[in-house]
Amino acid sequence: MKTTQQNKVLFMAQAAMIAAIYVVLTMLGASFAFGEVQIRFSEALTVLPALTPAGIPGVFLGCLISNILGGAILPDIVFGSIATLIGALFTWQLRNKSKYLAPIPPIIANALIVPFILKYGYAVPLPIPFMMLTVGLGEIISCGVLGMILYTALNKYKGVLFKPSVS
Repeated sequence: MKTTQQNKVLFMAQAAMIAAIYVVLTMLGASFAFGEVQIRFSEALTVLPALTPAGIPGVFLGCLISNILGGAILPDIVFGSIATLIGALFTWQLRNKSKYLAPIPPIIANALIVPFILKYGYAVPLPIPFMMLTVGLGEIISCGVLGMILYTALNKYKGVLFKPSVS
């Protein structure tokens, strides 16, 4: 039986690995990751809170660091990362429901929040409803398609990959 201290270390290590992978994937696909139409390959990781609670701080910190390294403005760093955190928290809440619900919270959170950042932070001259559509479509590709492929691949091995940690 693992001690509580070992569980906390495992939790932090899992979260750090998820954050690091998120940052690497965002930076590798940076030309697609920022702007009115965002397809962040790293957003596929937003399904991980359905498999492990470490996915919540992992994707949040990964998004935060990616936004900083990507040269985002402060409102984007703060509110874009909060959108990912909200999506992760709701994905965790839906973890015992249908696996097909896992990508829905990050899709909705980003489609609702990011267009306001684009409009008022970056002065993008497009209507907010249109940007909700474009950001939402990018999230459907990233979370809905790539995320579900990732979920399906990892779910088979979640007991090995994501050994129980602090919940």
